Amino acid sequence: MEMLVIGHGYSAGYLTPALIARGWNVTGTTRTAPERVAAAGATPLIWPGQEDRLRAAIGCADAILVAAGPDADGDPVLASLSQDMALARPRWLGYLSTTGVYGDRKGGWVDEGSRLDPSTRRGQARVDAERGWQELARAHDLPLHVFRLAGIYGPGRGPFAKIRNDTARRIIKPGQVFSRIHVEDIAAVLLASLDAPNPGAIYNLCDDDPAPPQDIITYAAQLLGVEPPPEIDFAQADMTPMARSFYSDSKRVRNDRIKQDLGVRLRYPDYRSALQAIYRAET
Repeated sequence: MEMLVIGHGYSAGYLTPALIARGWNVTGTTRTAPERVAAAGATPLIWPGQEDRLRAAIGCADAILVAAGPDADGDPVLASLSQDMALARPRWLGYLSTTGVYGDRKGGWVDEGSRLDPSTRRGQARVDAERGWQELARAHDLPLHVFRLAGIYGPGRGPFAKIRNDTARRIIKPGQVFSRIHVEDIAAVLLASLDAPNPGAIYNLCDDDPAPPQDIITYAAQLLGVEPPPEIDFAQADMTPMARSFYSDSKRVRNDRIKQDLGVRLRYPDYRSALQAIYRAET
């Protein structure tokens, strides 16, 4: 079985070993880091650059995962490869989106049927990309599955390094809450979907415990046995526009569908279990 990952980054680095253990061959595209793709066990392919090889890989793939996000000009895969995708016949096609498509709900709950109402340019770009993929899938009978990921963390992407080097901050914005997902649980959901394809399905990928961002910093500091950084009021915090924009959305994301439809049992259902695992992996 052949898997092609377009945009083989952090999440694919955990999916690829699991696929190889099942007997899959994996090819992953990258812009500049073929050694990272190879380290995960995949065959690296430079894109942009090796377009002929990529088109050949699309043509022979049993499954394709599109993990490359939109840029300022839109979705790069749709822009460059939509004709090749239209001719492809994978039995499974996945697109990694984000829960940013729901926008700000002032701490309220959303599920896969909630209205898409992005509050940032990044969120709108994801909505546009999702719609582009859905239109392509309808036009050419492609088995598209959309995965809306909450904030991703895992080894190397936790708060511990920042706490150790005194750059972590506890930004307090009343009512602010985020959903998150451990990278190993992302891989588990994708594997479950590969085992039970359901073209047209949309899944939220998040844990069971939406929480304020300062709680994560506080608990990570406890695991390290140090005092958490002081609290800083959001209105007074010195932040880049990009960093501030992450606080524009506050919502709780439901994950019932991955459990009911795919039978997924999260390995890390809350931030405490996830941070404990990250701490063990990094020490």
